[in-house]
Amino acid sequence: MNSHMPSRHPKRRAYWQLMRGDRPIGTLLLLWPTLWALWLAAGGLPPLKLLLVFGAGVWLTRSAGCIINDYADRWLDHRVERTKARPLVSGWISPREALTAFVLMMLAAFGLVLLTNPLTIGLSVVGALLAATYPYLKRHTYFPQVYLGIAFGWGIPMAFAAVQGKIPQSAWLLFLANLLWTTGYDTWYAMVDREDDLKAGSKSLAIFLGDMDLAGIAVLFAGFLAAMALLGRQYHFGPYYYVGLAAAGVAILWQFKIARLRHREDCFRAFLANQWVGMPVFVGIAASLL
Repeated sequence: MNSHMPSRHPKRRAYWQLMRGDRPIGTLLLLWPTLWALWLAAGGLPPLKLLLVFGAGVWLTRSAGCIINDYADRWLDHRVERTKARPLVSGWISPREALTAFVLMMLAAFGLVLLTNPLTIGLSVVGALLAATYPYLKRHTYFPQVYLGIAFGWGIPMAFAAVQGKIPQSAWLLFLANLLWTTGYDTWYAMVDREDDLKAGSKSLAIFLGDMDLAGIAVLFAGFLAAMALLGRQYHFGPYYYVGLAAAGVAILWQFKIARLRHREDCFRAFLANQWVGMPVFVGIAASLL
């Protein structure tokens, strides 16, 4: 067994790490857009049942996505400095055990969706396919970050469907905004592993952009802010919303300040800082709908 984990390391802790329970940033980045959508769809505080369904669903699907990601990346993770100690690589969790955990978590998430309506249930099937297939794209395309944006944003049309029984045009504008934001921050994440990915033959948007990486991320984030400003106009939001959006813009500018030299640690810090983009936008939406 690999020495990256202590010999007395409990297996339950290995599962916790496999699900990224020790790294909640991914759950937050998936949760904020889902909350944006629920509040917008409900015109304020959504029903408690839907808050519980989507809150638990976000945690389950994000955890399941991390498991299938590690399963798909077994060929790569041992070559990447950041991932070489993951439970599947170290041998604490077997591939069969990981797949079993993935299936169980996705079934639990689907059980929650059954508490909603037929449209939301149908959309959840598409969401499950997105989550299961995303990890395999980095072998074949330079745009897995875009696909992740689609997968991470799929909770938006699901939230509108659950609340309203339909998906209005504004839901797709929010989906587009979130796609741009997710692609941007996941490119920061890809920049952390770029040198290792190049050696291993993996692909990413960070590799595709090369020296234009910072400019590319800037365009994506600018598109996100513009789309969110247009959304605020559609909903006739007042100053609370735009103060929240301005705070998100400041958090984005700070990311470029700390990561402008492209050092691995700084790019990772820039990625983590995106929780401070999602939160003020949510506060602005919630305050505007009070």
